[in-house]
Amino acid sequence: MTERAQARPGRRTVMGVGAAVLGTAALGVTGTAQAAGKPGSEPAGHDGRRLDLPVPTVIGHRGTSGYRPEHTLGSYQLALDMGAHIVEQDLVPTRDGHLVCRHENDITATTDVSAHPEFASRRTTKTVDGVALTGWFTEDFTLTELKTLRAKERIPGNRQKNTLYDGRWEIPTFEEVLRWADREGRKRGKPVWLYVETKHPTYFRGLGLGLEEPLAKLLRRYNRHRAQSPLILQSFEPGSIQRLSKLVATPRVVLLSGAGSKPWDFVASGDPRTTDDLVKPAGLKWMASFAQGIGPTLDLIIPKDGAGRLTTPTSLVRDAHAQGLILHPYTMRNENTFLPADFRRGTDPNAYGDAFGAFAAYFATGIDGIFSDNPDTALLAAADFAAK
Repeated sequence: MTERAQARPGRRTVMGVGAAVLGTAALGVTGTAQAAGKPGSEPAGHDGRRLDLPVPTVIGHRGTSGYRPEHTLGSYQLALDMGAHIVEQDLVPTRDGHLVCRHENDITATTDVSAHPEFASRRTTKTVDGVALTGWFTEDFTLTELKTLRAKERIPGNRQKNTLYDGRWEIPTFEEVLRWADREGRKRGKPVWLYVETKHPTYFRGLGLGLEEPLAKLLRRYNRHRAQSPLILQSFEPGSIQRLSKLVATPRVVLLSGAGSKPWDFVASGDPRTTDDLVKPAGLKWMASFAQGIGPTLDLIIPKDGAGRLTTPTSLVRDAHAQGLILHPYTMRNENTFLPADFRRGTDPNAYGDAFGAFAAYFATGIDGIFSDNPDTALLAAADFAAK
């Protein structure tokens, strides 16, 4: 039995998972699939829509960034081969309007751009979402120019083995990923799920490089614009998800940063609300009017104390399920340096700790899935949890 099969004992609907905690009637889940309506016409989480995903859902964070340089076709392929239920892409634009897969528009740490003398003059300082950054940025390159670069490991100090693959893959366009997913889906006889984030949408719209319209165009071209399409859209800016809800019916998730933070579109528009407001029942109800789920940082599920140890879970899972929202928190990694202090083992920050123990603690809260840099570990942990 493969790890993928082990992680799927009791396939359930993602939108209906809250019934395990609150009861089906509380969520209004009908248990029947409905046809896709007009973009933006579906209530969030209360229409009985089925997403053909297991619970807990394992999301390959940037592919398999624990084993390969992130956001490369090699990273995506390994995530799929390991059995990840969904493979994630982050999207930023090129100067000529193509959507490419990078975690950030600053490509200094994730490509070999600094080794290209022909692009030395492109190094500059920009302020992105209020943060000054110096480096090279995708919006200053055409797609043809970006294709001359090669990807490399972003955090080589933590993941020295990943540097073996530096230079092996180029920067993929999102359209290339859609074609890859379609090919793999035909080969495997089932759809390949993608989890797609719009990065810094307010910033890029200010440059005349809005993300949502070209993204929606590609989703329609590849038939991933429907309510039951095997793709989930995500953004840290609720306004981007609202805009997408008017363009496509594809499922949508609002990402949430740490306590006290504020989405950048709220900063830009003067909206006084913070993440603290959004995780309250009123904020969750508002997000449920245009999204099907939330992607909170793990610290919003179980906060840590001053020593970095897990404390008592918050009510966020229960409160979000009460609004019909799914929860896909981020991000689990195997290395000690990224784990809660309770689950670190030994003194080497880059050695693996007790990731299985940490997964068990998070799954016990009732979350519907999780982003992981190590999908194979996450799948085994999910299988352990489902077998209990």
